Amino acid sequence: MKKVIVHDKSIEMTVLMTPDMVNFSGKVHGGAIMRLLDQVAYVCASRFSGHYVVTLSADQVFFRHPIHVGELVTFLANVNYTGKSSMEIGIKVVSENTRTRIRNHVLSSYFTMVAVDENSRPVEIAKVDITTNKDQERFESALQRKKMREQFWKK
Repeated sequence: MKKVIVHDKSIEMTVLMTPDMVNFSGKVHGGAIMRLLDQVAYVCASRFSGHYVVTLSADQVFFRHPIHVGELVTFLANVNYTGKSSMEIGIKVVSENTRTRIRNHVLSSYFTMVAVDENSRPVEIAKVDITTNKDQERFESALQRKKMREQFWKK
């Protein structure tokens, strides 16, 4: 019997915002959201690659709306691009007021994660499947961001 390995490229995680996440202004602390973003990127990348992964970079973390205690925050993550050992994970964050049902697109960000072995050395990963127009659009946008990151590091 042949073993089939599934490379899940998307995950969704919803978290209740609790009082321990509040900053001095009474809103959910940006650092709490950053921590969750990194965890979501880790889960998405490690599930896809089948390896332990480390964070190389986080891009475009701009908060468009505040998040309040008691709201549900959903993280929608997707593998947009794969290199030899690296992956771009795109994450869309949506908050929801459970009483009013109003949803806000809080932010979208992009994490570059690198798959590593037991010795913390980069390991080769599978290529992400491009099966839809949306997949192609994400892939091409990820390539543009990769080029911009490379220009930044050359300075």
